[in-house]
Amino acid sequence: MPKRLTLGGRRFAPSPALTALMLVLCVAFIALGRWQWRRGEARAAEHARFERGARQVLALGAAPLAGVPDYQRVSVTGTYDTAHQFLIDNMSYRDLDGYHVLTPLERPGGPVVLVDRGWVPFLGTRSRLPDISLKANGVVTVVGRVGELPAAGLSFGRAPPAASGPWPRVTSFPTLQQLAEALGRPLEPRVILLDRGAPDGYVRDWHLPGIPALQNFGYAFQWWCFAIAAAVMWLLLSSKRLPRSPAQSPETTR
Repeated sequence: MPKRLTLGGRRFAPSPALTALMLVLCVAFIALGRWQWRRGEARAAEHARFERGARQVLALGAAPLAGVPDYQRVSVTGTYDTAHQFLIDNMSYRDLDGYHVLTPLERPGGPVVLVDRGWVPFLGTRSRLPDISLKANGVVTVVGRVGELPAAGLSFGRAPPAASGPWPRVTSFPTLQQLAEALGRPLEPRVILLDRGAPDGYVRDWHLPGIPALQNFGYAFQWWCFAIAAAVMWLLLSSKRLPRSPAQSPETTR
């Protein structure tokens, strides 16, 4: 039998089933809030790395990109392979469809690295591709951030580049291995996101993927508010106002 407590004209008698339900809800809401808070802390640390990476440029030479921190700005010298470029399909910028342009950069003494030269708009038909030709044929020094290829949220959005055919080749969310096979040469495990002010580029509005850290913190507070609301609801549903006794009635007898 539920334990009853009378206080302030109300009787508090929570049922075991309601208590168990509210306890499960409170524990779940608190856990979800902690999970969002940890995600916010991770996003804040990632944003700090993004900002630190912009402060100085690291000259790589022939050194690999594998040991370079995420989002670090680097300078790499080599020669653009203008005859073999990729267009990453299904890329949008300010609600406009388009492509990202990936151009191989051949380095003396080092593996080929792909340079993301930015976003170009879709021209209205797949049979007409944007002109991404390069005038630079000699040695260039590329400055940009170390980053990753765009990733698809769903697997059916991926399409590797064709094994043969004319260049540039259109692909959708490929892996570096698929690009290396189409190119016929090994590639660095990461790409270079060309700096906004660097030449030979297009639209380059680089930012961290995903939601900002403050949004995760806001979600955490929302979950914790749900936990408080569940506890208040439990208190309200578990208490009832006691009926007034005749002596407490405001009516008087004559």
